[in-house]
Amino acid sequence: MNAANDIFSYLLQTAISLYLLAMVLRFLLQLVRADFYNPISQFLVKATNPLVVPLRRVLPGLGGIDLSSLVLALVIQSLGIIFILFLKTGAVILHPVVLLWALIALLGLVINIYFFSLLAVIILSWVAPGGNNPALYLLHQITEPVMAPFRKMLPPMGGMDFSPILVFILINVLKIALGHMAAGAGMPMGVAMGI
Repeated sequence: MNAANDIFSYLLQTAISLYLLAMVLRFLLQLVRADFYNPISQFLVKATNPLVVPLRRVLPGLGGIDLSSLVLALVIQSLGIIFILFLKTGAVILHPVVLLWALIALLGLVINIYFFSLLAVIILSWVAPGGNNPALYLLHQITEPVMAPFRKMLPPMGGMDFSPILVFILINVLKIALGHMAAGAGMPMGVAMGI
């Protein structure tokens, strides 16, 4: 490969990864019923609407779950895997196992989103406690449904909330399990956008 091909490949992979992230974030924000009028939510909706709205006519939501965003994220991840494998091998691989790889990669992306969101919430609670940033507000809305059960198990002690430690342990256990699932499914290293 020459430099122009490498640059094109990098830019295309980055664009796919960012759009995939936007699609998954849209799904998660709708799942946790986050503030729709938040500027970041509005951006994600506007960025993903060109693909979501037409599909939503065919595939409506089910019980508060935005199936069209989820299906599109799976399709985008699958196409990303096919593209990366094409760049690595020169062959277009259209096999049903790619859907399994895409599902594993999406789960990995969701886990990473929660890991970094929780990390950001913790750091920002030390740096800017009580901050009124729209991003911080969305991070709280994303992480709170996960944190609430752990806070009940481990209430604050002396004003300190130790429940994030339990969530980080769970996240690492899930990452290990996903890594073994990916290996068991024969997923090549470096083809997934999410893990």
